[in-house]
Amino acid sequence: MTEIIKPADYKSDLKPVWCPGCGDFGVLAAVTRAFAALELEKHQTAVISGIGCSSRLPAYLDTYGYHGVHGRALPVATGLKLARPDLTVVVTGGDGDMYSIGAGHFIHACRRDVNMTLLVMDNRVYGMTKGQPSPTTGPEVTHPMSTADVRARPFNALATALVAGAGFVARGFSGDPDGLARIITEAIRHPGFAVVEILSPCVVYRPEQKQWKHQVRRDALIPAADLNAALELAMNGDEMATGILWREKRERQAPTPPTARTDVAAIAEAFRV
Repeated sequence: MTEIIKPADYKSDLKPVWCPGCGDFGVLAAVTRAFAALELEKHQTAVISGIGCSSRLPAYLDTYGYHGVHGRALPVATGLKLARPDLTVVVTGGDGDMYSIGAGHFIHACRRDVNMTLLVMDNRVYGMTKGQPSPTTGPEVTHPMSTADVRARPFNALATALVAGAGFVARGFSGDPDGLARIITEAIRHPGFAVVEILSPCVVYRPEQKQWKHQVRRDALIPAADLNAALELAMNGDEMATGILWREKRERQAPTPPTARTDVAAIAEAFRV
């Protein structure tokens, strides 16, 4: 009899150290449910992260993982996927990690369209470093370390992803792990770069986000008919609506088998002067 794969099979022995009430617990639950639904082989799955509360997630999964440096998870993941296209590669991080120091990598990852999935846990604050405003923080939020006379508009990640060329763009909510798991499942299935923005409350530095569970409009987004319609929704639609905003129709190709190991010595000799 075939053994049933369960979400718990993808969890490591480490216990999360997130604050009680952190939305990232729900994201972890959704990720393991998505992996189980796809029946991913753990030795064929890699989760790459940068720095931040949400970037701890790979440690809590019993797959391959890499905890990188701030803002650099996407280039690491891109290199891995290009070297090993047979692997399922998932990138996790927060709004500060991906949209601030990692913003350039975010744009070019969308443009390059390498087949991997990005999960961004957006709590609109730098939670690990004591609550400073992040790129997605609204101008109404102040902090002792913010400049009082600067009221920057929040970074619109979904619109940026669409303009930059991402073929799959969605928004989920950590308080709806089943719905989020379905979105992540579809994102991983998409044959190209997929972006999933996840509303993941920070109840310590943004306690008002506890109300998100009453404000989120679950499954209100459906794939737009064309890119212009998707962009209009990303720019002017309800920022608390979840679902798949854009999914470019394309055929899924079989993964390319890994190539033979590169002869580093031969490369070095070619550059010898």
